Amino acid sequence: MNYLEAIGRYFIMVWEVFKKPTKWPIMRSLILKEIDELIFGSLGIIIFISFFIGGVVTIQTALNLNSPLIPKSLIGFATRQSVILEFAPTFTSIIMAGKVGSYITSSIGTMKVTEQIDALEVMGVNSLNYLVFPKIIAMLMYPFAVALAMYVGIFGGWIAGAFGGYAPSGEFVKGLQLDFIPFHVTYAFIKTVVFAFIIATIPSYHGFYMKGGALEVGKASTTSFVWTSVVIIILNYILTQLLLG
Repeated sequence: MNYLEAIGRYFIMVWEVFKKPTKWPIMRSLILKEIDELIFGSLGIIIFISFFIGGVVTIQTALNLNSPLIPKSLIGFATRQSVILEFAPTFTSIIMAGKVGSYITSSIGTMKVTEQIDALEVMGVNSLNYLVFPKIIAMLMYPFAVALAMYVGIFGGWIAGAFGGYAPSGEFVKGLQLDFIPFHVTYAFIKTVVFAFIIATIPSYHGFYMKGGALEVGKASTTSFVWTSVVIIILNYILTQLLLG
C-alpha cells in the first residue's frame, strides 16, 4: 500500500506542477539556470563516458568476430547499433539519474529542511511549479546531450578500431552505413524525452516530500537514484517492445 500511495502522490505532484504558473520573467531566469546546471554541467562526464564506451564496444565486438569469414565492416555496424539503440539513450540516462537526480533531490530536500519551501507557500507561490517546472523544461534539452553521446560514442569506436588495429577505417565507416534505419534514431530520441521527464520529476518528488533533517537528505538522494534507475529500466523495456517489437 505504501508503494501505491507513493505512486498516487507522485502523479498528484506532477498535476500540481502545471497549476498556477510563476510569472514568465522569473520563470525564464530559473529555466536558463537549470539548463546550465543540469545539461551543460553534465556534458563533460557524458562525453568522457560515451567516448570510452564506444571504444570498449568496438574492441569487444572485434574480439568476438575473429573469424576470417566475417567482414570487418560488421564491427562498425555493431558499434553503431549498440551506441544508438542502447548505450547513448539508456546508459547515459542512468548516469544522469545519479548526477542530476541526486543534485535535484538534495537541492529541493535542503530547501524543505530549511523551510524555504514553506516560505514560498506563505508568499502565495506554487512551490512545485517554481521548483520543478524549470527542471522539466530544462531537461527538454537532454536529447541534445544524447545526440552528442551518440556521435562521441561512435567516434570513440572508430578511434579504437582504426588505431587499435581491430578494423580498418574504411571497413568501419562502411559498417556504419550498412542497413541504416533512420527510425532507430527517432526511437532513441523518444526514449530520451521520456527518460528526461522521469529524471526531472522522480528526484523532485523524493526531495519535496522528504521528512527529517540533513541526514535524511542524503538518504532521499540515494533512494531517488535507485527508483529513477528502476523506472528508466522498466520504461526502456516497455518502449522497446512498443516501438521496435
